[in-house]
Amino acid sequence: MRLLADRTPAPGERWIYSAGFNAGPALADTGRIDVELADLARLSDAGARTALISHQGSAKDGSARHLDYLADYLSGRLGRPVRYLPENSTARARAWARELGPGEIALFGNTRLDPGEERGDPELARALAGLGDRVAIGGFSKAHRRHASNTGMLDHLPGWAAAGLVGEARALDPWAAGAGAGAGDSAGGGGGDGPSVAVLGGVKPEKTLIGLRGLTRTHHLVIPGGVVLNTLLAVTGHRIGRSELGSDPEGCARVAREVLARTGGAGIHLPRVVVAAGPDGTVRHLPLDRGVPDDHAIVDFEVQPGAIELLRRAGRVLVAGTPGRHAEGNRYAAAAVLAARAHAPGGTLLLGGDTVAELPWDGPRSTGGGSALQYLVEGTCAVFEALAANAARTDPEHRPRAPALSTGPEHRP
Repeated sequence: MRLLADRTPAPGERWIYSAGFNAGPALADTGRIDVELADLARLSDAGARTALISHQGSAKDGSARHLDYLADYLSGRLGRPVRYLPENSTARARAWARELGPGEIALFGNTRLDPGEERGDPELARALAGLGDRVAIGGFSKAHRRHASNTGMLDHLPGWAAAGLVGEARALDPWAAGAGAGAGDSAGGGGGDGPSVAVLGGVKPEKTLIGLRGLTRTHHLVIPGGVVLNTLLAVTGHRIGRSELGSDPEGCARVAREVLARTGGAGIHLPRVVVAAGPDGTVRHLPLDRGVPDDHAIVDFEVQPGAIELLRRAGRVLVAGTPGRHAEGNRYAAAAVLAARAHAPGGTLLLGGDTVAELPWDGPRSTGGGSALQYLVEGTCAVFEALAANAARTDPEHRPRAPALSTGPEHRP
């Protein structure tokens, strides 16, 4: 894998910079933007011409929007104008890219406005690759995705890993399974001695497919929330009413059954009391053994005292997503977890973007959600694998750095 930091850009070179600016107009958390600024400034200072592409929202649910507000923010932070050009895969977009002057940066249209982006459409990837002659891959938050604008473009252009991408991965290494204890050991990585706990929340399927499956092998206790909790309750025969089961309920249910049938590994916290919202929005605290009424949905839960005590003693705690619907005021589980960790902020890591930005926490964070989970569990991500293959294919003289990213498990890229 080639690093952008090892290459000196030349004046006039045409670069595509694939970033991960998945942030709405409120810019509640700019971490995913700020991590790319140094490399963008370096390209511009060297006189390179940079076509910047990024994503926000999804074409699947209509939440993708134009990114003109990001151009304004980038201009202010970089101290130089960043134009917004609303297309990215058209002949006109390619003409705009060819017309960029030395040192100029332009932000092109949101890649998520095209449904082919999330499908990894090869034709869209080819069209995006027409914006430049080489590509720098940033955006750690989408490093686990095989999308047209990251792994797809690497089928057409030589690629380099941006500093933010590599830096995010390196920052996670002390928290990786190989750097600390497994579920049967007495020490946890990333925060000193003591048991390790993982908190899983949110609605994305990777919290179950990757997080639940992997973290139950490497932690002493997993505290599920959100769709992860709802899935576990459903497969264990509890009545969950109209609680959300996410976009891949069958796949998540299959993994939940697999994890529950496994001997050994982490304990899994199932609450005795859940917080459920009725059709009129009224919130009730309900004993789990009585079930959730058909017209109610689980929005939060009460953390059991034994789990709170383990959280207090833990040497390492990962919080991947909010355990309850925090933005809607359902903060019982999140408040209990953060209060239990207030004495040890250095041993607590929050993973994710806007959802985790909602939490009142000043300790360590990673801008990656699903990508951070995949990296911690598997030691790599789709983008790292694609960058390594790209380097081997486009530069026969290239030799992998040793170690490429970390001193953690041998299977890391």
